[in-house]
Amino acid sequence: MTHDLILKGGRVIDPSQKHDGVLDVAFTDGKVSGFGKDLKGAKEVRDVSGYIVTPGLIDLHTHVYWGGTSLGIDADEFCRASGVTTSVDTGSAGPGNWPGFRKHVIEKSQARILAYLHVSHAGIYGFDHRVMVGESGDLRMMNPIDCVEVADKNRDLIVGIKVRVGLHASGTSGTVPLNIALQVANEVGMPLMCHIDHPPPSYEEVIGMLRPGDVLTHAFRPFPNAPSTAQGTVKPEVLAARKRGVIFDIGHGKGSFSFKTTRAMLANGFEPDVISSDVHKLCIDGPAYDQVTTMSKFLCMGMSLNNVIAASTLNAGMALKRPEYGSLKVGSLGDATVLTIKEGKFDYVDVVGEHLIGDRKIVSEGVVLKGAWWHPKRSNKFRKVEAA
Repeated sequence: MTHDLILKGGRVIDPSQKHDGVLDVAFTDGKVSGFGKDLKGAKEVRDVSGYIVTPGLIDLHTHVYWGGTSLGIDADEFCRASGVTTSVDTGSAGPGNWPGFRKHVIEKSQARILAYLHVSHAGIYGFDHRVMVGESGDLRMMNPIDCVEVADKNRDLIVGIKVRVGLHASGTSGTVPLNIALQVANEVGMPLMCHIDHPPPSYEEVIGMLRPGDVLTHAFRPFPNAPSTAQGTVKPEVLAARKRGVIFDIGHGKGSFSFKTTRAMLANGFEPDVISSDVHKLCIDGPAYDQVTTMSKFLCMGMSLNNVIAASTLNAGMALKRPEYGSLKVGSLGDATVLTIKEGKFDYVDVVGEHLIGDRKIVSEGVVLKGAWWHPKRSNKFRKVEAA
């Protein structure tokens, strides 16, 4: 047998190869080993005809330090249900509690977990229903020296540095935490992901400090600190930042995505680079829910299916500086997601309570993880056919 597994007959959408059409994808030893028509020679074959096959979905903004922080969710449960093969935790842990995150969560998880390390000593430690303490508001919690050491020693899992600024996350510290985080990112040669909420600082101040390859998350947030103007145009500073190479990520979450902002941005041809859910304990039951729900909102607001998938695969992999993620090229990671598009009337809600009735919904139907079939708990509908 040449391959371990073949997904046969699906509509394969792989933006990394500009491919959209019916063919087979094969996996061997945790890698993609075949991409073409009528592949043969596998120990296991799954018939996925009538379904969409994409590279494994990447959720670039999650919080999965379950048990270590109050906002953490279980990565395996979330990923299996949402079709996500790589969950990127964005700053749940800082240098002070990173070892526990690595040992007790990441190394025990079946789903792949990467992380942005928070510049704050204990990461996002005060995010809960009753206690809401912005970790960047007390500059005594900034720990750049240890952050550099931990990031440098854990390059297999740490993909960048995280900082949160804004009234809720950093009080009146303004851009000081961002300045410290940028120094760390420069020292270790990694990209930065920056959260923004209410001013101070302003959206314009923050993106003006970001470097090419850095990620602004919560990029389509509502007023205040929205990227669009009252007249429905895109702020010139936002356009300049994109031209400079700043990456705009959705990071839906509990308070960071609005239909009003998105309508304005899409009307101006400004699509997000990356679509992510920012799923955590306080938004997994709404309004964010999961990755495929966040993707569905953009599909219903006019983004093409191929662009929605690219923003959750290829573009996310490039933001991670790991091009083997988010691709079905032979030799890439052996991850794939099987999707279907349901038609009907679906009620979507943003973080300010606006509802949108969409006519389509992206649903995860199955997952290939590290070269093996990793089906959702709720079903195993794909027929396992005779080895070919």
